[in-house]
Amino acid sequence: MNGQWQRCDIVVADDDEGDRYLIQKAMEDIGVNGDVHFFEDGQLLVERLTRQLTAPSNESRLPCLILLDLNMPRMDGRETLKIIKNHPDLKEIPVVVLTNSKNQDDIDGTYRNGANSFFTKPLNYSGLVDLMKLLKTYWLETVSLPQRAV
Repeated sequence: MNGQWQRCDIVVADDDEGDRYLIQKAMEDIGVNGDVHFFEDGQLLVERLTRQLTAPSNESRLPCLILLDLNMPRMDGRETLKIIKNHPDLKEIPVVVLTNSKNQDDIDGTYRNGANSFFTKPLNYSGLVDLMKLLKTYWLETVSLPQRAV
């Protein structure tokens, strides 16, 4: 285990305030120590990532993981995913889709557009905690991430 999760930022884009709260609480409960930043839509997320690319190096740490809801106002997760995965400086950041959708077209489309994983949101808090544990173990403790993303 490489411990990179202790120094990485995680970004969550989800328009549902309750879901954001539960995700934050679940991450705290499982001991995610990195900074977690929440955005209400994809446009705010893309704006933040773009600003970070032009910020001084001490302020430009890109996230090591993005959790992305699909159905959001202004810019939904589908469009956000396309922008991130088509940007030469952002495309290496792992994007995990975390949505209420079980639609096969959504699953197929997000993978076609570069999503690294697709999960349907669990129906209860214990399921969410289990999912956050899985994500922490895999994305933040086990795999090696590109240097730019940590």
